[in-house]
Amino acid sequence: MGVTYVKEIMTPKELLSEYPLPEEHKKLKELRDKEIRDVFTGASDKFLVIIGPCSADHEDSVCDYISRLAKVQEKVKEKIIIIPRIYTNKPRTTGEGYKGIVHQPDPEKAPDLLEGIIAMRKMHLRAIKETHLFAADEMLYPENWPYIEDILSYVAVGARSVEDQQHRLTVSGFDIPCGMKNPTSGTFSVMLNSCIAAQHGHTFLYRGWEVKTDGNPLTHTILRGAVNKHNQSKPNYHYEDLQRLLEMYQKLDLKNPASIIDANHSNSNKRYYEQPRIVFEVLHNRTESEDIKKLVKGVMIESYIEPGNQGIHEHIYGKSITDPCLGWEDSERLIYDIADRL
Repeated sequence: MGVTYVKEIMTPKELLSEYPLPEEHKKLKELRDKEIRDVFTGASDKFLVIIGPCSADHEDSVCDYISRLAKVQEKVKEKIIIIPRIYTNKPRTTGEGYKGIVHQPDPEKAPDLLEGIIAMRKMHLRAIKETHLFAADEMLYPENWPYIEDILSYVAVGARSVEDQQHRLTVSGFDIPCGMKNPTSGTFSVMLNSCIAAQHGHTFLYRGWEVKTDGNPLTHTILRGAVNKHNQSKPNYHYEDLQRLLEMYQKLDLKNPASIIDANHSNSNKRYYEQPRIVFEVLHNRTESEDIKKLVKGVMIESYIEPGNQGIHEHIYGKSITDPCLGWEDSERLIYDIADRL
């Protein structure tokens, strides 16, 4: 057998017991979750800005970044809800490279999954304590969800996971919004089928249990661009793309039709500096159509303290070691510009 069982990992119950979310923070999360939920149900017309590093690689710089976001949030709170990205799992197309803090709590050392899940939870808890903001993370591994289910306010399912049955069924048990990205092929129907599956209840095998879910009515779409057969990026944030998605939504029996526009990845061809321009076009499209305005609930932006990216061994504080990100000065200006245009 080609599998070596290295060591047994602590259970979610053990981890949450050792690193609990304080009661006062639970109450704050209830309030924040309601604010976000109201955006997706249409009870609030605030705009979501899901923003942060491509990968949350170092606790100190990530928490520094989110503390900066918290100050901006206070200034734009009448119009914008900021959800910081604390992405602790990094999907890799070929399986090679840094896979996130869950795999490698120290990016320069060998994988250590036990220390990784502890580092993941401790970073989320520190960010909550210091900023009172509750984060988004990507669900790369459905079985890891119980380790952080009490501390996240938003979850995304990536382009390479969106067709997976276990992801869809697991999301059906969430009580927070979950965005389903379009696959790298760009096919909208795959993304929408994931929403249909996750919005309905299911019975399935999960972490050694037969479980039953109620369905998640806050499951929605994320447009992140596509890649054609020639490996060329094809954006899907334009007015015509949003109209096509809107028309497909109207033919389906889906609750709370909604979409988030990812300004990076294949929408920018990973040219991180294009993100403000893309966001401004999305905001303009919302002014051109009341239906698109109701559909597009927010944007997703990859941003960190320093612009661009670096190699793992370069050690520039607050600079991405995965995909290139917008720097802090441009990010702060962008959030204020979004508020001015809403």
